Amino acid sequence: METKTKKKFDAVKMACDIKDKLDAKLSKMSKQEIVAFFKEQRMKPNRIKPSA
Repeated sequence: METKTKKKFDAVKMACDIKDKLDAKLSKMSKQEIVAFFKEQRMKPNRIKPSA
């Protein structure tokens, strides 16, 4: 007997969606634009950081 529960949050789907969105954005950029994009992202104050 198999019991299925409805997921409230699907982490794999979310990760795939984020990856697809980022891939679409980066595919239109040059190497220099990609480097600048990630430098800018790194400096944003609202980044989620892992806690110890």
